[in-house]
Amino acid sequence: MTTITASERQELISSSLKARDLSYSPYSKFRVGAAILTKDKQIILGANVENASYGATICAERTAFVKAITEGHKQGTFLAVSISGDIDNHCSPCGICRQFMREFCSLDMPIYLPYSSWTKEKDIERTTVINTTLGTLLPMSFGPEDLDRERKS
Repeated sequence: MTTITASERQELISSSLKARDLSYSPYSKFRVGAAILTKDKQIILGANVENASYGATICAERTAFVKAITEGHKQGTFLAVSISGDIDNHCSPCGICRQFMREFCSLDMPIYLPYSSWTKEKDIERTTVINTTLGTLLPMSFGPEDLDRERKS
């Protein structure tokens, strides 16, 4: 399992809450922010960006990963992700985002889902963040390695 320090975890969660403020969500009014921590300790932000043609909307998680990939980060270089929303509960990634993350991340990658009321001071209680992994959120997943499996003719 990937290990990050308590300080890195706090900075990542705080960054996802800041990313949420960058959301363009005039239709749903449901702001979501994502922050990715890379192996070289960069934090890359993403926010949901809606469109009047709802199908053209992109989630915060995919925004962050697209930015990371186009900035040169590749598969296996992601340490952890934090995803936050406006609700005072966890904001879990949708199915498409889970599958998108599966393309680039290990199944044991930590995913933090903070409540909107999370603060560094409250973090000591460890009650305002769900700590999970991609494998837990996407069990029995299909990934790039599955394309290399032997097939029957």
